[in-house]
Formats: sequence, C-alpha cells, structure tokens
Amino acid sequence: MTDRAALLAVERELDRLIAHRRTNKLAAYQPYAKQQAFHDAGRDKRERLFRAGNQLGKTLAGAAEMAFHLTGDYPLWWQGRKWERPIKAWAGSKSGEATRGGVQRLLMGEPGDPSGLGTGFLPLRSIVDTSPARGLADALDTVTIKHVTGGNSVLKFKSYEQGRERWQVETVDLVWMDEEPPADVYTEALSRTNATKGMVYVTFTPLLGVSDVVMRFIKEAHADRSDTVMTIDDVEHISAEDKARIIASYPEHEREARTRGVPILGSGRIFPVPRAAIEVEAFPIPDWWPVLGALDFGWDHPTAAVRMAHDRDTDTLYVTHAYRASQTPVHTVAAALKGWGAMPWAWPHDGLNSTAGSPEPLAEQYRRHGLALLPVPASYDDTRRNAVEAGLMDMLDRMLMGKFKVFGHLNDWFEEFDLYHRADGKVVKERDDLMSATRYAVMASRFARAMAERHADERYRRARRNGMGTGWAA
Repeated sequence: MTDRAALLAVERELDRLIAHRRTNKLAAYQPYAKQQAFHDAGRDKRERLFRAGNQLGKTLAGAAEMAFHLTGDYPLWWQGRKWERPIKAWAGSKSGEATRGGVQRLLMGEPGDPSGLGTGFLPLRSIVDTSPARGLADALDTVTIKHVTGGNSVLKFKSYEQGRERWQVETVDLVWMDEEPPADVYTEALSRTNATKGMVYVTFTPLLGVSDVVMRFIKEAHADRSDTVMTIDDVEHISAEDKARIIASYPEHEREARTRGVPILGSGRIFPVPRAAIEVEAFPIPDWWPVLGALDFGWDHPTAAVRMAHDRDTDTLYVTHAYRASQTPVHTVAAALKGWGAMPWAWPHDGLNSTAGSPEPLAEQYRRHGLALLPVPASYDDTRRNAVEAGLMDMLDRMLMGKFKVFGHLNDWFEEFDLYHRADGKVVKERDDLMSATRYAVMASRFARAMAERHADERYRRARRNGMGTGWAA
C-alpha cells in the first residue's frame, strides 16, 4: 500500500468513527449521581419527578432513559426498570414548538437537518421509520424504533396545548413529560399506563410555583412515587467560578428555582435565604449550651416538634432535632420526644383545649406523659398577626446575620423551609408545622436550660414538690 493509499485509509476510518460517534450518542451517556438516582427509582416507582435548575441535565436524563426503553439496549450500569419487549411510549412538552426543540431534538437529532437524523439519543441504526406531524414544520408525529429483542417500539410526540382529550384513548407503557404539565393532562397521561402497569416520569424546573403536580410529588407521599432533586452543586462539569456566575445571572427571586429546583412560591418565600446559608453538619451539643423543645400540636395536620440549642457566646441558635407525624397519639409522640433528653418545652395556646375522648387539656396530657411543658404559653405564642410577623422577622434577621443554623440531615425541616411562603401578603398556613414549632422555639429561647441548670432545676422541683408547689416543668 502506498503512503497516499494508507493516508486515505486512515482518513476513511476516522470519518467512520466520527460518524459512528455522532449517530451512537446513547452509548456515551454517563449519568451524574442525581441522574443515576432518578433512573434507579424507576425500578419500583411508577411515577417520578426529576426537578432541577435550568441547563443542569434533567431533560438530557429524560431523553437517555426514553432511548434505553425504546431500544431495549440497557447499559451494564443500569439499575432502573427494564422492558424485555418492544414498548409503546409518548413524549411531549408544553407546545408543539417546545416538543420539537426539546424532546424530539434530543431523541432524534436537529430538526430540519437531514444529516442530523440519528444524532440524538436514538441511534441511527435503530430508527426504522418516521412520520411528520401536521401543521408544524420539521416536527415529527411518530417514530418506529428497532428493539433488541426483535419487533419495533413506537413513540408518539405530543404537546400539552393539544388538551387532555389528545392524551386519551390509547394504552401505552411509558410517558415522558418534559416541562411541567397541567394537572388534568398529567392525570390523563398516568391513566394511559394503568392497564400496562407502566410508568410516567416528568422533568422540569418548577417555575410555576407549588402547583398540583408539584404538590403531588413533594407533599403527597406514596410508595409508587419519587421526587429527585438536582441542584447546580450536583453538576460536576461546571467550575465553582462558573457556578457563581450562573447563580448571579438570575433574578434573586428565581435563583432557588433555576439553580436548585425549589418551586417559586406565591407572593414570595418567607425566608428568601439559600439553604447553604443556614445548613451545618451535625455535631455534639456541649453540655453548657442551653436547649429548648417546642411543640406544634396537630392530628390531621402533623404534630411537629423541634429541639433548639443556644450558643450564648455567639448568640447563635441551632435546630438540632425535628419530628413530624400525623394522627399519632400523645403517648407515642411523647415517647419519641423524651429520647431527645430533658428540657423545657414551649407550646401554643391550643394546648389549653381538650381533645376528643378526653376532657384533659392537651398540654396536661403531654405533661402526664413526661414532657416538661412551660407553665403557660407566653409571648412566643401571641397569635395576633403582628406578633407572628415579629417572630418570623426575628428568625429571618438571625438567618441573615448567620445566627440561625440547622443540622443538614433534617430533611423534613428543610422541605418545609423551601416551601414556606406568602400569598397576597399573608402567610400560607399549610404544611408549616415545623416552621411554627421553630418560631415558638426562637421566641421562647430565653427559657432554654443548660445541663447544669437542668440539674439545679430538678433539685428545685423536688423541693417544691415537698410542699412548696411546682416549678416551670411541673
């Protein structure tokens, strides 16, 4: 072979390798940890939400997963659900244009470019046929995909603007919805998978606030449902400098949604503070730090409690424990909270009320089960709106000054913190139980006791019980 012939052979091989790589994108997909967690959840979750900031890889993960299911060509690292047969699937977004520019582009390649077919996550060799959509240039209606077991999978592209009626009739195995759908469209899509025991997954940045679909995943816990959150900190290819630049580029009220997947809320978050500003790793609390518990009573809405420690040297409050449980008897709650150690407990005025089945006030029931409730609700539970606002502003001021911290493993606490918001200027009194308990603790922090003080109080209480009445923990 001459030198020229050898050079041409090398060039042809390079062209072949480049073309193969362009048309075999799926083989190169390597997920980040949060993308992997999203895929893995499909193993036993019928409904999944992958919420993340803008341009962090949520739609990319959605497209890669759809391609794996359509082709049946799962990688060795795959731990999610597998279909061992061809499937019928739908994929869509809020409009025809959005579907074409997002879902279709990532799966099939650049719309309108004949040479681009197969440069998305669906390999060129697996694309059997395509049919165009009506009324929108370069948009596809249906694609037929070769499955590794033989036979063909079928994918139809859809949009929310078509209305719920266009998400009816057919029975499918899998639905992918990119960008947040209306609740009625989501319900119709889910119902299409009932007969097949299929699944639905949704990928979006929650810019529409706490919608019905968002609430379904983040508040309505169910064994068939999962919520995976990917923040800008989970993206490994972006440098720290670029992350800071990206965060600063967004309007302040959108930063949490666009970089951390936290829903934009009503008239605004009550605590517009990033989680990183108050989150700390758990550490042993010194015996000389005063501690205090605080309760927010509930039944249908949860009973909630927090334990707070006070570093007097820096005047910093630390939320170290959090508890939340619905429809749980007093003795069960009290047993769980006594495990936090002896301390005084703040509580709200509704503890003076009796409960169904018992004439005894709720606070007395907790005292009888061993919690040292403060004698009466003090100024920390003034229910007038201005007093509530004063408590919230005290909390916010402390957060902004670095004098309020929360142990990072308290996921239930941070879940409420992220969603605590106002509508029309008023605090939304829903799913705020731990936030209320925390407000009581902050406002009652002067009643906190250190270990040595608690020992002295115990001696004092014993003396008082010998004929002199009771102390704060009676």
